[in-house]
Amino acid sequence: MRAAQVTRLDGPGSIVIAEVDDPRPNDTEVLIDVHAAGVTFPDVLLTRGEYQIKPEPPFTLGCEVAGVVRRAPAGSGFGEGDRVAAFPGFGGFAEQVAVDPGFVFPLPENLSFTAGAGLAMNYLTVHFALVRRGGLRAGESVLVHGAAGGVGTAAVQLARALGARVIAVVSTEAKAEAARRAGAHHTVPADGFRAAVADLTGGRGVDVVVDPVGGERFTDSLRSLAVEGRLLVIGFTGGEIPTVKVNRLLLNNISVVGVGWGAYWMARPEYPREQWDELLPLLADGSLDPVLGSIHDLDSASAAVLELAERAAAGKVVLQIR
Repeated sequence: MRAAQVTRLDGPGSIVIAEVDDPRPNDTEVLIDVHAAGVTFPDVLLTRGEYQIKPEPPFTLGCEVAGVVRRAPAGSGFGEGDRVAAFPGFGGFAEQVAVDPGFVFPLPENLSFTAGAGLAMNYLTVHFALVRRGGLRAGESVLVHGAAGGVGTAAVQLARALGARVIAVVSTEAKAEAARRAGAHHTVPADGFRAAVADLTGGRGVDVVVDPVGGERFTDSLRSLAVEGRLLVIGFTGGEIPTVKVNRLLLNNISVVGVGWGAYWMARPEYPREQWDELLPLLADGSLDPVLGSIHDLDSASAAVLELAERAAAGKVVLQIR
């Protein structure tokens, strides 16, 4: 089968399309014909050898997919022909992938495979962030950084579906449009976002900040929080890991909350399916439907990953495999 593989650790340009062996699922795995695969920021880091997991090249990228079950073991809950989304961890940029049943999820008929490819990592991450770690309540306000990317649009959409007022931080008008398509009530520019948030909230600040960016925005994000606000640290696409003077946390009784979805489910492998079951009604009624950006074919995998590396994405970047 054909697959997009990293051959050396010097960035997205190292991705090549190769003929590789078909997957050989064990007796417990589900074999999936991949129709579409989501592109995520960990794919960027993996091409540079900067991710916390460091496979030796050559290896196949791709941690979230959507497709059709080719074969499934008895008792898995899946059968041949089922439409599914899945989180393989690795190997999704390929024509087939074998996945543990605990990370295979039923895909509602109203969602396309390209939309389904943007669900498994991004939406489960932001569900963990907003619901479990952030304790988001209906009526609260949420500020989302990087609001046009895959994680950002997912956070905007889920926060709104949960009854929050959402303010999206963006850097261009194209990205503002993507954030609005996700459901943002307001968009504000990255430069000067703190003042814009103060104006929108009458000086009160927001209850929750979703931050997958990090970097120099961090201090102003803390200053944008209301009393007992929570800043959710999801990642550092901005490149710099910020530090905080903890006395700032005392002033308004605010919290900085780490969001390590992978670290959490590794000790609780049943958790992702529990999350999916909670999200399924919102997926089925259309409340959650990934905002798609560019769609590339498998041969353009390098360009797709580069788009994230250059922070040019406006919406979810997807590979169309079939």
